[in-house]
Amino acid sequence: MILITGHVILTPEHRERMIALGAEHSARSRSEPGCLAHNCHVDVENPDRLVFVEEWADLAAVRAHFAVPASGAFVAEMRALSPQPSVIRIYAAEDVTAKLMG
Repeated sequence: MILITGHVILTPEHRERMIALGAEHSARSRSEPGCLAHNCHVDVENPDRLVFVEEWADLAAVRAHFAVPASGAFVAEMRALSPQPSVIRIYAAEDVTAKLMG
């Protein structure tokens, strides 16, 4: 499984638009092959930070997701609206829940 985390800083004048963009992007992404989860959240400790948490079946699904034109348009618009560069981290992950929880 591939786990992706990321965030973007919101600005007061674009806050509602950026949150709507994030929600639309997550909903659209969940319909893509290999997407196991894709959600965006407003950080409760920093309400000016929009956080993304994604789970993908494999790297091929992530590459396909990044190639979707709507994904590129989303990134471009968020970059234009945010005062800081977005942050993204991509991890290869193993679900160890059963090992730990029995």
